[in-house]
Amino acid sequence: MKTKLLNNTLCALIICMLSGVNGVYADEIQVAYKTFYSHVRKLNNDDTQALQFAFGFVHVQSKQLCQINSARISTQKQQIPLDVSNENRFTVPSERALRMADAVIYIDFEEQSNQCDISVQLETKPEYVKQSYSYDELMFIHQQYEAFFNEMGSFMSFMMPTVKGLVFQFEDESYTVDLDNGEKIIQGTLRLDEAFFEKEKALELPTKPLRITALASK
Repeated sequence: MKTKLLNNTLCALIICMLSGVNGVYADEIQVAYKTFYSHVRKLNNDDTQALQFAFGFVHVQSKQLCQINSARISTQKQQIPLDVSNENRFTVPSERALRMADAVIYIDFEEQSNQCDISVQLETKPEYVKQSYSYDELMFIHQQYEAFFNEMGSFMSFMMPTVKGLVFQFEDESYTVDLDNGEKIIQGTLRLDEAFFEKEKALELPTKPLRITALASK
């Protein structure tokens, strides 16, 4: 429920992106780069350097992420392919030059594009996702999320969740195991709440997680 609340809040923050979406073919859309840039640029500072937005599209009926065949940034001078993850999400670079060039992002779907709604995920950058963490490293990531929501809350406090910890998600959604420190990975998810951080201990995981997000609540 907390993760759903966080994702819903982020989607509300960028709902204006939908106004920049235009159909090209039955399975392809184009989105003005500036609609992405206005949001990803919010992470262009030291306080949020470990975070990124991952974009995807959820099928309105199945509630699963729509399959993206390809995505690219297009300008008059260049075509920049975007890497699409196995989960059908992609990230967008924060480049003012692309905004000035009126770049467009083309996204090609396997499904009919009018059946796919925008989905936005705030997550830790891949270079900060690993198997072992010191307490200071965990606190660094925790504080990055705090900084982001504190900044957004300065003008949208009624919408902003409060960061209560971190969520580690693993590729195997059935993965369940007890950790040596007393914490538990349950169905592919490890939640480290405020009680864990009060212990000021390191974290050793049996395998590298898929991603790290914020544990948050209103």
